[in-house]
Amino acid sequence: MEKSNSDLIQAIAELESERQISRNVLFDTIENSILEACKKQYGDDTVVRVSLDRETGAVGAFTEITVVDEVVNPHTEITPEAAESRYPGKKYIAGDVISVEVSPANFGRIAAQAAKQAVVQKIREEERTILYNKYHDMEKMVVSGIVQRFLGKNVSVHLGKCDGILSENEQIKGEKLRIGQRIKVYVVEVEEGSKGPKITLSRTHPDLVKRLFEMEVTEIASGSVEIMALSREAGERTKMAVRSNEYGIDPIGACIGPNGMRVNAIVDELGGEKIDIIAWNDNPEILIKNALSPAKADYVSIDPDSALKSARVVVPDNQLSLAIGLKGQNARLAARITGYKIDIKSESQIEAEEEAFDEDFSEELETEDVIASAEVAEEVSEAKEDVADAASAEEESDK
Repeated sequence: MEKSNSDLIQAIAELESERQISRNVLFDTIENSILEACKKQYGDDTVVRVSLDRETGAVGAFTEITVVDEVVNPHTEITPEAAESRYPGKKYIAGDVISVEVSPANFGRIAAQAAKQAVVQKIREEERTILYNKYHDMEKMVVSGIVQRFLGKNVSVHLGKCDGILSENEQIKGEKLRIGQRIKVYVVEVEEGSKGPKITLSRTHPDLVKRLFEMEVTEIASGSVEIMALSREAGERTKMAVRSNEYGIDPIGACIGPNGMRVNAIVDELGGEKIDIIAWNDNPEILIKNALSPAKADYVSIDPDSALKSARVVVPDNQLSLAIGLKGQNARLAARITGYKIDIKSESQIEAEEEAFDEDFSEELETEDVIASAEVAEEVSEAKEDVADAASAEEESDK
């Protein structure tokens, strides 16, 4: 057995502390590396066992030699006579196995070099695993990062121990990021890579807004207020429906905060994106009315065929453009958050449709009257002809 190695024990303790790698993993790695080095010297068919004392750091290499009558492999076999000469004090017969401590040439240097290479590689593997586990636990969460550099149209964001990629498609349209800027990003996916975890980030994902509210609003974090639905067009507008799970808590007020402080912090983080916070309601008619905010709807009619999930909404004339929104955005977001196909009409449009219907109905009635009159006239004419024919027949009979 080699002498104790306090330097090795100290080095392993430091690695365990600094890199958070188990000392047992390091000891096993060193033992295996020394074992591989010994096998290279003695051959793969040689049985070698390496012992590394966890307390002292002393290293020992042992091989097993089998006693045989005729030696074929001098590295692994020995005759009884040679065994008794080399290891006096005992009688040996064919079949005995002798465990012998071996010290190959430059054993100390070989062991140290092999151990160093193995430990360095193991450290890299363990660090990659630790990083992957750390960021994998952050998947579907929001993290803070610093814009590191631009990779074409993609952005590399430094997250502390490694970088994530914010692709062009996951960036808010029109947002101008700058190197050194601190931003919040949504971790979409974390995959294992050869050089560390591969992290996909997003600034456009709807759950980014949801997570930001969970971080900003204590009532949401505690479960007193619940986000029931959310629809988003990144960089422009978000609609979020909330409800209270605790009596006396105003869900909309909790999300807005004193003087709008809470919602404004999120709006600022998202570069000025508008956020409509509405009250959730299990009644789809009321929910659709709320979802069209800031427009005011007169009434909502749900299609009786529940499978179609469509609704008709009537709004005052001066509310039509507000209800539809720029390029249909307000109506589109309302449809997504409610799950209903929404047809929005103004009061004037409804009146015009009713007038057109009445006119069509009147024309239809008039047409039916004309047809009926013609049919009566035709029936009268046919009756007269029948009478005339009957009279002629009687005259002929009298003659």
